[in-house]
Amino acid sequence: MKQTQLRSKDVNKVVERFGVKVGKKDACRLVEDEYKVITVNGKPSFFYYEDSVVPTLQFLQSDLVLKKITVDMGAIKFVVNGADIMRPGIVAIEDGIAKDDFIVVIDEQNGKALAVGIALLGTEEIRSSTSGKVIRNIHYVGDDIWKQ
Repeated sequence: MKQTQLRSKDVNKVVERFGVKVGKKDACRLVEDEYKVITVNGKPSFFYYEDSVVPTLQFLQSDLVLKKITVDMGAIKFVVNGADIMRPGIVAIEDGIAKDDFIVVIDEQNGKALAVGIALLGTEEIRSSTSGKVIRNIHYVGDDIWKQ
């Protein structure tokens, strides 16, 4: 496992689109193993997906900076096992989602982040569809990034 110290200024450049600001006194590291993860004060906060930086579920537990899709309680066991999100399991869709946006999937009862995914359709297309995959799951509770 390779670890590289990062300057907060450099981290802020890649996370500013989420409206997040890392302080000068925060310890930032890039941990490269199977995944590339940016830790802030020892907490896995962002990971690289292809060439994009995405918030981790640990970060999203306290700060929901991504658009939200809410799933019913019956979908949770599938989502946390890595399944893509199907239209019938969705109970609420936040406005302003565009195709290929990063999305956080939350449960309807507690509002906790369960997964991070990529929208396969925009908000209106998701609302008008009745079946099929609408979010591709790329990071979920219990996966290797979660365990770091």
